[in-house]
Amino acid sequence: MHTARAQQRIRAFGFTESQKGSTTVLEARLATKRTPDHKTVVALSEQATCGGKELLIIGGPCSVESLEQMEEVAAKLAPAPVQALRGGVHKPRTSPYSFQGLGKEGLEILETIKKGHGMPVVTEVMSCEQVESVAASADMLQIGSRNMQNFELLKEVGQTKKPVLLKRGMSATVKDLLMSAEYIMAGGNGQVVLCERGVRSFEESTRNMLDLASVPNIKGQSHLPVIVDPSHATGRPDLIPPMARAAVAAGADGVHVEVHCCPEEALSDGPQALLPDQFDVLMRDIKKLAEFFHKKLA
Repeated sequence: MHTARAQQRIRAFGFTESQKGSTTVLEARLATKRTPDHKTVVALSEQATCGGKELLIIGGPCSVESLEQMEEVAAKLAPAPVQALRGGVHKPRTSPYSFQGLGKEGLEILETIKKGHGMPVVTEVMSCEQVESVAASADMLQIGSRNMQNFELLKEVGQTKKPVLLKRGMSATVKDLLMSAEYIMAGGNGQVVLCERGVRSFEESTRNMLDLASVPNIKGQSHLPVIVDPSHATGRPDLIPPMARAAVAAGADGVHVEVHCCPEEALSDGPQALLPDQFDVLMRDIKKLAEFFHKKLA
């Protein structure tokens, strides 16, 4: 039997209680849709939101490499339009010898770009120790696929009031993703955007397998916004535009696309980045699709 205090915590965190034999099973409900019309709109700024009538377009390079690089890409993406600029300052790389990000210097660059272009910035946080500094500079904290089930990090991010972009893990189910969101929300932060970025499969011609069915699947279960990252999902510039368009058609609340002005010189993930001109064409296509599905680009 639960104590009265435990029962109070259960109710406070939105759990329901069920019995399986002698074991009590708690099912988290904070991320679950309560009614068919239940939707959460997450605001990065007064102009940039996700989950309502406007699509959230996040674009930019995989890594912040220099102030000049970020100034150039921001100037080209702002009129595309991009509602938020991405750029990693802490990079989780498969090899310890690969570029790991600029850290504090990268955060200072993002702050300069944000002030100069009036554009919200999104960057990844990898550890509990980084949360305070990243939250002070970024408008949205990204939890990468490798950290989707880093529960201590999720708890720490749950203590902030900054919007969170939670990416699906490489081998995670939809339920796993929703339960990770639950950790953040249980800490008091309900500003969570979920991101489908592909899962591991046996196919070798693409980086991952983009599970577009997860978009309506998640939206049928949860009130949280869902966006799609076709760059990490496919790893191929030729596949990014059709998969981004398909994501909008599937009901996604936005897309997350890597863009670099000189992909062949990028310090990370250059082969999967679009050029700014290619991104412009994609945004024109998405604008037409958005209107068809009663959405719009801010």
